[in-house]
Amino acid sequence: MRYISTRGQAPVLTFEQAMLTGLARDGGLYVPESIPTLSTDQIAAMAGQSYEEIAYTVMRPFIGDTFSDDQFRDLIAQAYAGFGHAARAPLVQLAPNHFLLELFHGPTLAFKDFAMKLIGQMFEAALTRSGDRVTIVGATSGDTGSAAIEAFRGLDAVDVFILYPHGRVSEVQRRQMTTPTESNVHAIAVDGDFDDCQAMVKDMFNDFQFREDVRLAGVNSINWGRVLAQVVYYFSSAVSLGAPLREVSFTVPTGNFGDVFAGFIAKQMGLPIRDLVVATNTNDILHRTLETGAYTKGTVTPTISPSMDIQVSSNFERALFYAYGQDGAAVAGQMDDLKRGGFTVSQGAIDALRETYKSGRASEQETSDAITAYVRDHGELLCPHTAVGTHVAEAHLGTTPMVTLATAHPAKFPAAVERATGIHPPLPPRMADLYDRDERITRAAHDLPAIQKIIKDRIAT
Repeated sequence: MRYISTRGQAPVLTFEQAMLTGLARDGGLYVPESIPTLSTDQIAAMAGQSYEEIAYTVMRPFIGDTFSDDQFRDLIAQAYAGFGHAARAPLVQLAPNHFLLELFHGPTLAFKDFAMKLIGQMFEAALTRSGDRVTIVGATSGDTGSAAIEAFRGLDAVDVFILYPHGRVSEVQRRQMTTPTESNVHAIAVDGDFDDCQAMVKDMFNDFQFREDVRLAGVNSINWGRVLAQVVYYFSSAVSLGAPLREVSFTVPTGNFGDVFAGFIAKQMGLPIRDLVVATNTNDILHRTLETGAYTKGTVTPTISPSMDIQVSSNFERALFYAYGQDGAAVAGQMDDLKRGGFTVSQGAIDALRETYKSGRASEQETSDAITAYVRDHGELLCPHTAVGTHVAEAHLGTTPMVTLATAHPAKFPAAVERATGIHPPLPPRMADLYDRDERITRAAHDLPAIQKIIKDRIAT
């Protein structure tokens, strides 16, 4: 299995190299040279299997000879052993043909744990084998950072630096990043928004001298390993609802497009997905693009669903790559135009995107109203991001089962949930002392050289 860049000018890599590299040297994102498929019999055989067994079947064709079969099974088992539900990603029925996929039973109560815990295990295994050490730098709008710090804290071969927008993540998200005591993890509060943090991370990867000096690696959703691990729960949930003999649809609250792109990969592998619905909040660049064909950056508006407060959606580049028939030059041209404020997707490419993805948006009031309604009418307490998803999903319900991805636990956003319901969602017992723990925060200006110096100084001590 070989991996190529969406911009067509970077070296072809193995799975291990693509995983450890993150962003390609031409600025693109790695995707598999070809997408392996599973037979109807292979998918049907997943019925009744454990999440770990399904994960092995789905991911094994993508990893080549990076890990042996037994080692890969062990890494998967270690990754999910600490999850708080035996099913890992259980389904809950909300209404006829509408289901909630609970992806918040991991250690940081968000869907990012499914990918990050496995990435942590795979990084440590690969680096231990080679004797190398890397520096992970990532940007977060909330959940990626806490999941990365949780996955890599205390590991011997990795230093982790997470950039997050100061004052624009929830208190629980912030404390999950700033209270770990291990010396190899660092949270940096940047004056700016998520797009500013993400741009600086990309600039670091494109600063080849810095990249080599610190052995830079990335675990944002730009990392192919992250996307791959998220493909699994599309299979586990769809099979529970009758796949491969029955089509299933998914609504995915998303800002960076990685989670819904994982659904595209599942569909290409042979999973009978009817609709993939992109659900956005008022920062609705993805919905606007699918409606108009114009990808034009606007101002990021802070919302009660902060993990989706994004205007530059990194993984959309992967979707464009397939919409343009895997034409790296065309994608590179669009990304150059994005630096100048935006671009217009060609008619052929936008038609291809619309064949794969539907979309919708939820205003702040609609999000809050959905939180209120779902606890009143269905007995389900939703986080604001999941509420965006359920609101958008309602416009796409039909005879095909619809699965809305519940991306985070409501306790990660207690203020918004309490305002909508009068209920203060409690943290699970294992996290009950989170508000009492000491925090370690590094405050930084939106200044790339200054942040690079912080990273160099910390890994040198």
